[in-house]
Amino acid sequence: MRTATISRSTKETSIDVTVNLDGTGSYTIETGIGFFDHMLEQLSRHSLIDLTVKAVGDLHIDQHHTVEDTGIAIGEAVAQALADKKGIRRYGDALSPMDETLTRVALDISGRPYLVWKCEFSQKRLGEMDTEMFEHWFHSFAGSAGLTLHVETLYGKNNHHIIESAFKGLARALRTAVEIDPRKADAIPSTKGTLGG
Repeated sequence: MRTATISRSTKETSIDVTVNLDGTGSYTIETGIGFFDHMLEQLSRHSLIDLTVKAVGDLHIDQHHTVEDTGIAIGEAVAQALADKKGIRRYGDALSPMDETLTRVALDISGRPYLVWKCEFSQKRLGEMDTEMFEHWFHSFAGSAGLTLHVETLYGKNNHHIIESAFKGLARALRTAVEIDPRKADAIPSTKGTLGG
């Protein structure tokens, strides 16, 4: 089983994350931010990556450190669980519809972190979560997981639908990309023989 556990502790946050890339989409999420918990639950459920997250952060200041460090920790756990990336499909993409909204997510487990983010929100908060934190989470996650990640809302009006379709699209793209390709299970999917750099 491709699993990893990351514990990350700073003066601002204390975060414990466990992932199982070959799971069934079971999760236990507790960040202190209800809407954020809901999005991470969607990520686990639709990627089939088992995910446990316990985050305690300085929410009395704001959400920035908790969201950022959770993205970093989950990304580090995914990268560690992938190890040398042997046998993975590497690429994944998804069109994610949610009512009036359609979001496109494409990613490459390249080892070269990059985020293209084309999602806009018409309100400052969803539940108790600041909408500006969504891009920051995707940036932090892509950076520590080593993903080239493109997220674009093709169209949509409802802010909840826009961000939920982005998380579900990420989940489905990840599910494809981390899967072992039975035709090349013993090979790293790169002509260079390595991923990254």
